[in-house]
Amino acid sequence: MLFIATLIAIIGYAGGAWLQWQRVAAPGEGQRNLIRALGLGAFVVHGYAVYDVLHYPEGIDLGTFPVGSLIAWVVVGILLASSLRQKLDNLFIGAFPMAAITAALAAFGPDTGDHRLYPGGLVIHILLSLLAYSIFTLAALQALVLSRQEHLLKHHHTRGLIHTLPPLQIMERLLFDMLWCGFILLSVSLVTGFFFVEDLFAQHLAHKTILSIIAWLVYAILLAGRLLMGWRSQTAVRWTLGGFILLMLAFFGSKIVVEMLLKG
Repeated sequence: MLFIATLIAIIGYAGGAWLQWQRVAAPGEGQRNLIRALGLGAFVVHGYAVYDVLHYPEGIDLGTFPVGSLIAWVVVGILLASSLRQKLDNLFIGAFPMAAITAALAAFGPDTGDHRLYPGGLVIHILLSLLAYSIFTLAALQALVLSRQEHLLKHHHTRGLIHTLPPLQIMERLLFDMLWCGFILLSVSLVTGFFFVEDLFAQHLAHKTILSIIAWLVYAILLAGRLLMGWRSQTAVRWTLGGFILLMLAFFGSKIVVEMLLKG
């Protein structure tokens, strides 16, 4: 069942991403509904696959590949829900392939994590962290689209991608809405970590904690710069992507080192 569910999810995500890419050149509302239907179907079966790779009789597997698949699944869910109110469909081009790849790695890649039970407080910390990572992933995708949009506008391109996007000011506002949401979640995640994680600076956790704090500072500076100095455009894009890279290094970098290199 895991193989079938993962295969269906990959096909659904791939089809949705390809159709969205085609829609950039030739917008159509009917095609938009089909893309969303493919994404929703893939999201549902991907959810089953995520549950299957995370849960074992002896506990939960929070290895690199299962957690990567979980984060991508949450990203797709948030994006599908948000696209009902906001014009975010072009983010499907990045989010759907990411979800397909992580689903495949989780189902067919090596099992490198430890299966164990976690206390309730630590589960809260982990869930908050995963939600923060998911929101910042969406913000990074939004920043890339925003950067491309600004480049096309500067060169007076008015067809294709530009035609399917909201005005630049709305795109920037959506980016900072995502950043504020992710920043609040990351802040609460760090606070709960100090309460529920026995030793945040223990071996294998020190670099993760330090990089997460640095990423938090990067986002704090960006949001303060927006409020106090009106930072926007490429400045916002660079700081958003810089914070995202630090956050991903903190989480996946540390897990890859511990699970694959040290254990290997």
